[in-house]
Amino acid sequence: MAGLPLSFAEPFLLLGLLSLPVLWWLLRVMPPRPRRIEFPPTRLLFDIAPKEETPSRTPWWLTALRLLAAALVIIAAAGPIWNPPTGLAGSSAPLVILLDDGWSAASSWDARVKAADELIANADNNRRGVALVPLSEPARDITIMPGGTARVALRQIVPKPYSIERVETLATLERFLKTTGDCEIAWLSDGVDTGRGPEFLQGLGKTIGDRTLTIFEGGNPSALALVAAENAAAKMTVKVLRTDGGIAAGTVRALDQKGSPIGEARYTFAPQDRETEASFDLPVELRNDIARLEIAGEHSAGAVQLLDKRWRRRAIGVVSGSSTDTAQPLLASTFYLTRALGPFADVRLGDRGAPQQAITQFLDQKLPMIVLADVGTLSPEIRERISAWIEQGGVLVRFAGPRLAQADDDLVPVKLRRGGRSLGGSLTWEKPQHLASFAADGPFAGLAVPKDITISRQVLAEPDAVLATKSWASLEDGTPLVTGERRGKGLVSLFHVSADMRWSDLPLSGTFVEMLRRIVDTSGYTANPGAGVAGETGTETVAPLRTLDGFGAFGPPPSTAKPLSADFRDRATSDHPPGFYGPADGPLAVNTLAAADRIAPLDTSSLRARRASYTNSEPRDLRGILLSSALALFLIDAVIVAMLGAGIAALLRRRAAPAALAFAFILLPLLAAPSPVRADGATDDFALKATSQTRLAYVVTGNADVDSIVKAGLSGLTLFLGQRTALEAGDPVGIDPARDELAFFPLIYWPIVPGAPKPPQDALNRIDAYMKQGGTVLFDTRDAIEATPGEGASQTPGMLTLRGILSSLDVPELEPVPREHVLTKTFYLLRDFPGRFDSGQTWVETLPREDDEEAASHPARGGDGVSPIIITSNDLAGAWAMRPDGQPMLPLTPGEPRQREFAFRAGVNIVMYTLTGNYKADQVHAPALIERLGQ
Repeated sequence: MAGLPLSFAEPFLLLGLLSLPVLWWLLRVMPPRPRRIEFPPTRLLFDIAPKEETPSRTPWWLTALRLLAAALVIIAAAGPIWNPPTGLAGSSAPLVILLDDGWSAASSWDARVKAADELIANADNNRRGVALVPLSEPARDITIMPGGTARVALRQIVPKPYSIERVETLATLERFLKTTGDCEIAWLSDGVDTGRGPEFLQGLGKTIGDRTLTIFEGGNPSALALVAAENAAAKMTVKVLRTDGGIAAGTVRALDQKGSPIGEARYTFAPQDRETEASFDLPVELRNDIARLEIAGEHSAGAVQLLDKRWRRRAIGVVSGSSTDTAQPLLASTFYLTRALGPFADVRLGDRGAPQQAITQFLDQKLPMIVLADVGTLSPEIRERISAWIEQGGVLVRFAGPRLAQADDDLVPVKLRRGGRSLGGSLTWEKPQHLASFAADGPFAGLAVPKDITISRQVLAEPDAVLATKSWASLEDGTPLVTGERRGKGLVSLFHVSADMRWSDLPLSGTFVEMLRRIVDTSGYTANPGAGVAGETGTETVAPLRTLDGFGAFGPPPSTAKPLSADFRDRATSDHPPGFYGPADGPLAVNTLAAADRIAPLDTSSLRARRASYTNSEPRDLRGILLSSALALFLIDAVIVAMLGAGIAALLRRRAAPAALAFAFILLPLLAAPSPVRADGATDDFALKATSQTRLAYVVTGNADVDSIVKAGLSGLTLFLGQRTALEAGDPVGIDPARDELAFFPLIYWPIVPGAPKPPQDALNRIDAYMKQGGTVLFDTRDAIEATPGEGASQTPGMLTLRGILSSLDVPELEPVPREHVLTKTFYLLRDFPGRFDSGQTWVETLPREDDEEAASHPARGGDGVSPIIITSNDLAGAWAMRPDGQPMLPLTPGEPRQREFAFRAGVNIVMYTLTGNYKADQVHAPALIERLGQ
């Protein structure tokens, strides 16, 4: 239509409007006027008010309403289409279309192509030439084409999967404009500034000069992007970016390498937010399988975040063999390891149960890395499982300690000398050592060597021809601090110091954290050697495997894609499009945006230009609006007719039949909930009996004579404790380590029966866990008299049986009870611990050595906790055993007058030691402390 951007699909149907006058005449003459006939009796009815009245003719305004509805139907049938103006000036000069074709334009690419196609169509109708300028191709020649050719060229342009540099196109555009002269410019902008936006706007204003510029912006949803995915300890997070404001929400989907969905996370924008976060609360195993994050419904490469093994959070099992982890957890090796590994790994502590049980659990969970801190003896079955796990790609990291120094197994990279090496003590000429260097071909290559780390004790490796190749870190004297070797697809590493502060101050340094991070990077998900682990020192390059297009879909890499270095961390470019590079089993992810990138709205207010919206350039069909309006008019007409004819009043006078409403309440009998299954009555009785009073326990051996003597002996010791101390203990309890709960008892007495079968591994694991959680087991071989002079007690049948039991337990390094040990002073002052015999030695966990000067000033020396194991051969229970009449059950050897009294005193000290720990070690210093305070 002239003067209006309105067209009709079927304009000949508008001839139907000519029938409206005829329709007016028909509506006015029908129904015909009634004839009036005089009938005198009807005058009697004049005084009766009629209930309903029918008008004699249709009101003119109702007729006009019906004609308007009919006119709307006729116009809608003609197919009216609203064609908004394009915003161009309408000159005859050539048209230059600048097209943003980066990743930010992909989500609304169809709207941009449609707008460009309409611009080309209008220019073609006016016989104007068209030049297409994709801003992602600065080297592309700009030529003026006919409209048809320009449409073909437009269909060949696709959005690029990386951020474009608009500034680089200005030089080519300036040369073209100087050659062409007058022209009209239309810029189809995506409204996103990914960098250097103000520079481009300033340059564009100078380049076009006085030429007419129309900028198409707005009318499309804001571009969204994903950056900075992080696999944290509890969840995976990713930042969602946008350029506009307002309240908005959406979903981020997580997919694996095969494109299968793993999870979804919601995100929400506040009105002023341009950045928000989506969180995936998934188990670490599922989070580690995520290879792609994408915004649902957003089809662009910027809305995709690809993840490789760098984003996979390893689950690491930590097992400690030291009982001090329970006594003083803030000084324990697990504390330092958890703090060091926590920022980049999920640490799972095996702090409940025996170390072998924790290792078995971690192997069943198929963790990629296990750390053993001072774990010594392992059963053959566990060693075989660990060896197979390492061959399949597991990483085993071990830390030295007293237990490992006494162990002998092959789960270390080098052969070790038994015992530890002390540096800086009064009995050695050697001084504490410092870290000297990291191996150039090891995982720690490139780390700065700290000068403040001091090593005071270490386990030494046996020198051999390959020791140097297995040393990753060395001390100043050349001895290794960290060694490692690859076995199959896995790795075995050993720190020759403890994971706590006992042997060195390495756990307090930042280097310790970085060393563990380097080892963690080699664990799991790849069979290829990590950096510095039998790998090449040169920079490796990887070829593109599959890349993303501008819409975020995977496809084969383009011919222009080039290989990149294996340590590439930057954003995608035209030479390195986003996607996966390298081998399929361990690809490297390259993303459209780097973690620190942010997007902002592009402010074009500084340009002198017309503004147009993408939505304004789309034709709009008006048939739906017209038909809806006609329907509304017909409904209004129906209501008016009903009101004029009193139809509504008649409807209101009708009485609807009352609906019978029935409410049925069904009372379901309450089903009595089944009472919970109670534990076995005997187990409950055992727990109540064990916890009602402090009780001593003994292991039931199955030998009736031994068990009766041990029970009588512990009963005699309990009576002696009640007479001489404040402890009122209950009767001793016989236990089966494989069945009964051991945590109720502070001390378990285990008499060794020569030749008895070895307890099952489950029972030994429970004993191991009991000792690790602070309990003490007193092993008594009761054979000191059988030890042959010169051979030692280790050759007796009882000690051989004990060695078979201890071979499956993770016991610490042992030593005879020193004179200054707190065990000799907990209640009585003792020099030895006699029983029925007085020739045997009593062994406890080895305490850290002190200098002679310190030892002289310390009347008692105690560890961080109670020794988990005490070994004797003096038959203590035999000396404590008393008959009901108060007489001893067994004679003593050699039978000194006060030997039985000292045996009871030894028992009192042992019980008090297990109950109070190193309390006495602190109390004996009280006089010196009081003296100092007085000064």
